[in-house]
Amino acid sequence: MVAPNLIGCFLIKRFSKNSFLAGVIVETEAYSQEEASCHGFSGRTQRNETLFGEPGNFYIYLSYGINSCVNIVTGKKNWANGVLLRSIAIRGENERIASGPGLLAKRFGLNRHFDNLTLSPANDFWLTKGRNFKEMGNIVQTTRIGISQAKDIPWRWYLKSSRSVSKRVKGDRIPPKNKCWSPPTFEEL
Repeated sequence: MVAPNLIGCFLIKRFSKNSFLAGVIVETEAYSQEEASCHGFSGRTQRNETLFGEPGNFYIYLSYGINSCVNIVTGKKNWANGVLLRSIAIRGENERIASGPGLLAKRFGLNRHFDNLTLSPANDFWLTKGRNFKEMGNIVQTTRIGISQAKDIPWRWYLKSSRSVSKRVKGDRIPPKNKCWSPPTFEEL
């Protein structure tokens, strides 16, 4: 499954030759056509066409007409699979600035205009793995949030040691600032 493997990857946006925004993915959720909460569950439509497309593209939709939600198409073409990026930690910025799908999309300037964009340096948005993420700590697997159907499927993952997670499982306290994981900068890759 792709979703837990995205924890620790950088999402990078290039503004110019020497100007970037980079953050570490610390929370994801997976969706697949065979379960009722996936946008592709009832079949292909004009709205969800991208989700059935090429793996490695953005699938961006508007949630409740307010917030953009950024997904990465995974799996195979003609089968709706995607990973929702729920939270990103950005070094040197407020730990909550990209904590939640809407805030993440806003911070990276992503909206429906970027739907179906292939993640690639040529398109100024891409993913990359950091050098060594063993120091990050445990990844928690739990149920997805903010959905009404298939909500008991444990397809949400988050980095326990990050203060940027949008919502923790009951009993999992936010780590103190002096004991939390701090994301590296893009330059430290």
